[in-house]
Amino acid sequence: MWLGSVKSNIGHAQAAAGVSGVIKAVMALHHAYLPKTLHVDEPSPHVDWSAGAVRLLTEGRPWPQGNGPRRAAVSSFGLSGTNAHVILEQAPTPQAAPEEKAAGAVPPVLPLVLTAKSAQRLPAQAQRLRARLEADPELRLLDVAASLMTSRAALDHRVALTAADRDEVLRALLALEQGTPWPGSATARDRSDSLTAFLFTGQGAQRPGMGRELYEAFPVFAEALDAVLDELDLPLREVMWGDDELALRRTEFAQPALIAVEVALYRLVESWGIVPDWLAGHSIGEIAAAHVSGVLSLTDAARLVAARGRLMQALPEGGAMVAVQATEEEIRSLLTAETGVAAVNGPTAVVVSGTEADVLGIKEHFAGLGRRTTRLRVSHAFHSPLMEPMLDDFRAVARELRYGKPSIPITSALTGAPVTGEELADPEYWVRHVRECVRFADAVQALDSAGSVRSSSWARTRR
Repeated sequence: MWLGSVKSNIGHAQAAAGVSGVIKAVMALHHAYLPKTLHVDEPSPHVDWSAGAVRLLTEGRPWPQGNGPRRAAVSSFGLSGTNAHVILEQAPTPQAAPEEKAAGAVPPVLPLVLTAKSAQRLPAQAQRLRARLEADPELRLLDVAASLMTSRAALDHRVALTAADRDEVLRALLALEQGTPWPGSATARDRSDSLTAFLFTGQGAQRPGMGRELYEAFPVFAEALDAVLDELDLPLREVMWGDDELALRRTEFAQPALIAVEVALYRLVESWGIVPDWLAGHSIGEIAAAHVSGVLSLTDAARLVAARGRLMQALPEGGAMVAVQATEEEIRSLLTAETGVAAVNGPTAVVVSGTEADVLGIKEHFAGLGRRTTRLRVSHAFHSPLMEPMLDDFRAVARELRYGKPSIPITSALTGAPVTGEELADPEYWVRHVRECVRFADAVQALDSAGSVRSSSWARTRR
């Protein structure tokens, strides 16, 4: 055992004596070298140096690797005789750096985030970054984007520029310098008092290939998607990433596929440190919200959405759904016993659902008034009286599930108001979700009043 002292190097360091000894020991471990102890004229005669295996470091010497890791013990003696003692161990040998991902794993579009204390300084930031990229053509855009995102202070004013290659990045930065709008850019001022809401979509957003590029680029997304698909006894991966768009439109596949992608997207964004203050979901999107909030386990969420899609698919086809530019009051005066308001997505954005003849009659009525109408590409008339035959079977599944309390508040698209844990734990709540109107507009307005959604976001939702 080799014995040394830092006091002979720097004198008595008072309160810093202990940490200076730690620093000296850490550097010795790092360099695998034992530094000499200065000013040792002769060893203390009060120690029998011939006994044991302790030697003074009167000369510096290499620290060879033995059978185990190198270790150093540091003692710091106090005035009253106390001794603070710490043992430091050599760090594990770092593993070789992983091979770089193939080019195909790099996202096709990268965000470059700039931040400044004032909006006037953002163009100057863009000018400096553009000059840096032009001076060093070897810089990888992926590294630049990652560094801008993770190693810079998040100041009050920010802009995100999206671009696919170096030339596009340079043009985007030049546009910011000159005050010219750039497609796909977003500029915002930080509002520390604002809240964040995540809104999960309902059926209709599915598309072939959805999630495949994210799956290839982000292991977190891939792991989360695999976990959901493993819970579903369905060939979802083949349907989602196949070429048969009609197969993906089938309710039994569309609904579970959307939940799978939405949950994986949430886990990906969550891994980046972005956690919402509020959640909301349009129709089946509320199942995803309930899961990520902790109301439903992954297994129970998968059971619920799989039963929902399967039972709906088993219903006779023939219904219709139409989006109409009208108020809810205007629509209700035209409803029949076999039609209903399926969704209120905005003050003048209403979806009608029911038997084909009656729904198309309402469509023709408003088209004759010059209103916009769009027939939705769906196999069944969701959120309408035509859903009644499946409710008992669906209720039986909902009653078998275990429900927890939401860790993130949820604003219900069914009621348009914040929903309690007791309501979410009631199987009848999820049965009502199948039959009753989705009041997404009210839910977004509730989030808006809570400060979770900016007015510009609400305007986009209405459009």
